[in-house]
Amino acid sequence: MSYPYKHPADEIVETMNRLYYHGMTTTSGGNLSVMDEHGVLWISPTGVDKGNLTRDDIMQVLSDGSFAGRNRPSVEYPFHLSVRRVRPELRAVLHAHPTPLVAFSLMRLIPDPTLLPDTAGLCGKISMATYAIPGSQTLGDYISGEFAKGYNTVMLENHGVVIGAPTMREAFRMFETLDFTARVQIAAATLGKTPRGLGEAELARYAAFRAPEYEKLPAYTPTAEEIDLRRAVCRMNSRAYGLQLFTSVDGVTSVRLADGSQVITGEGNDALTNAPEDLVRVADNAAEAEKTPSRYAEFCKKLYAKYPEFKAVMIARCPNIMAFAHTDAVFDARLIPESYIQLKNVPVLPFLSLLEDADTALAALSPKNPVAIVRGDCVISCGTSLLAAYDHLEVLEYSARSLVSCAAVGAPVVKLSDQEIRDIEVAFGL
Repeated sequence: MSYPYKHPADEIVETMNRLYYHGMTTTSGGNLSVMDEHGVLWISPTGVDKGNLTRDDIMQVLSDGSFAGRNRPSVEYPFHLSVRRVRPELRAVLHAHPTPLVAFSLMRLIPDPTLLPDTAGLCGKISMATYAIPGSQTLGDYISGEFAKGYNTVMLENHGVVIGAPTMREAFRMFETLDFTARVQIAAATLGKTPRGLGEAELARYAAFRAPEYEKLPAYTPTAEEIDLRRAVCRMNSRAYGLQLFTSVDGVTSVRLADGSQVITGEGNDALTNAPEDLVRVADNAAEAEKTPSRYAEFCKKLYAKYPEFKAVMIARCPNIMAFAHTDAVFDARLIPESYIQLKNVPVLPFLSLLEDADTALAALSPKNPVAIVRGDCVISCGTSLLAAYDHLEVLEYSARSLVSCAAVGAPVVKLSDQEIRDIEVAFGL
């Protein structure tokens, strides 16, 4: 969904709601600003509940330094102005304190941007600004000094992170991706493992991958089945986003139509805000005109051809299971009955195998083993329905979270015995 005519005040309110209601800031924490074409800085207020922010709460810092609005601007508005003085092309600035990034700021460390394939590309190189009192000109000078060096992502000692971008949407995507990267690193460390980031060659392979060119699908009238499935995919994507299975950058859903074609997430679509018309129908070698299907469309097409039982696929980078994708920790689904019933055996596939070596991935997946971890890349969940694919993905991440929690406590994990597994298989016809 595009936002060509979004007012700066609405951009700030909608992004702040997203930050607050997805647990990435607090009632009093964080501030956002957008510079308009007249040089007016629109900025979130201080002393106003972030969970109930309205467009009328947003303040303006005018070019002469005076304020307009019914509140007071964020006490940290000086650094927002300082960033614009050195980098005027950065229309949007986002500052927040999500707990994973705060943890890194307390340790004066920067999350490893090579843990998720998109982080380095989105965030670029990341720096750390020296601590100073919030709202002080000194802090503004420290932060703007880092932006003056060309950084767009700046961690703050004992404080959080500041992101600058041409649009608020881009700033949020950078911020959320960095936050998820930190979550993966924390989960891996909790498992007692040092995560292996992607090397330059692997990142280059990911960046260089190009899906095949699709022919233009002739104009058509969608069936009732397709209309319903498009709506269902959008609802499920929003649900996955709300539970932190998807992000605004990562998360692909494909559903198979009765005629063998598929409807799939568009490349770059935002899971929370995507609309039915943002999805892309792919039939054989043709896709809807003026739309770019996800790079995983070809793999999904091959999967549906080999396993007609599958009707849906979800591909994600959930933070707890990705800790297993980036370490030598072994994920074993023999935990609780639901985990084994839903997941069975979870194979680990080579990096980029969904894109570069579909045959290897297809050999590992089946209706009896519907999920897999792709080393350093993602996880894939297939299902005989959209709900089944979602259920598998949710159980996979929740099971991984349970194992991370066990590692935090430090006691040994007692898995289901071979006999208990056989009993489950008999009872449920697995």
